[in-house]
Amino acid sequence: MHVLLVNQAPIPAFAYGGTERVIWDLGRALTELGHQVTYLVPQGSSCPFAHVLPIDPSQPIESQIPQFVDLVHFQFKPDHPDRITKPWLMTQHGNSDVGQMLPHNTVFVSHNHAQRHGSDCFVLNGLDWRTYGAVNFNAPQSYFHFLGKAAWRVKNVQGAIDVAIKAGKTLKVLGGHRLNIKRGFRLTLSPHIHFYGMVGGDQKIHLLQQSSGLIFPVRWHEPFGLAVIESLYYGCPVFATPYGSLPELVDPENGVLCTNIQELAHAVREFVPNRHRNHEKARDLFNAQRMAKDYLNVYQKLMNGNSLNQAAPFMPNTAVALAWS
Repeated sequence: MHVLLVNQAPIPAFAYGGTERVIWDLGRALTELGHQVTYLVPQGSSCPFAHVLPIDPSQPIESQIPQFVDLVHFQFKPDHPDRITKPWLMTQHGNSDVGQMLPHNTVFVSHNHAQRHGSDCFVLNGLDWRTYGAVNFNAPQSYFHFLGKAAWRVKNVQGAIDVAIKAGKTLKVLGGHRLNIKRGFRLTLSPHIHFYGMVGGDQKIHLLQQSSGLIFPVRWHEPFGLAVIESLYYGCPVFATPYGSLPELVDPENGVLCTNIQELAHAVREFVPNRHRNHEKARDLFNAQRMAKDYLNVYQKLMNGNSLNQAAPFMPNTAVALAWS
């Protein structure tokens, strides 16, 4: 099968690059399974294992789909989908707007994500752990971390800071700055809270290797949570809220899920992790090869002329401003 992966951001991913990282690893896994992959992505992209075509946002998307591909996999909702003659699907990576109708051939990234849109079609994300290197289980752990776009209020970096301070622990914020004025005003003065901005590559690996755990009290229904599986890969337990996909990623052996600052701070102080088991869960369940095989099952369903959802999926209720006390 020849799959066209279409996205509106360049590859390879820079720093965090969630969706870009997922489709990079998906494409690589598909090629290793014997399939062909072409990327249709912005000018300047490059890839050593697949052909890359530049996407032109000024031109109709249907005119940019090569005849030699068998199936088109969008990472966004295409304009005029009725004009696309090849079998196609869209992965919805985030929470959609309330009431927004999505294409019938939409795939979601967790069971909860699909369920909240009235669908049962989902493929859990996976990553190519070979690029993350070996895990040093003997590395000293002297702090906790937050990983995500701290400027997004739904990620609740202030909640993570509050939990760390109440637990008497040092927190390293990966994905934010001490002073933030983009989404309101936040200035963190505590010397026990350190900010690193958006991190990637060796710096992120080094910081995760030496972390005691992820503090992640999001206030929205997390569609998937790459930060969670990356942290688990390095053996880190996860201390988070039980929203969205998080109960699918974190069980009582991997960490603690609750909506209360006091309870989460107590868990941060007292929880005894099994770092090897956390690593094995990420490695075995959330890897790119498994993700690619799951997508191939979806692709085959489309190639056989079937629709992924009987009705157009949509989200009837808000996914944000969830309880945190």
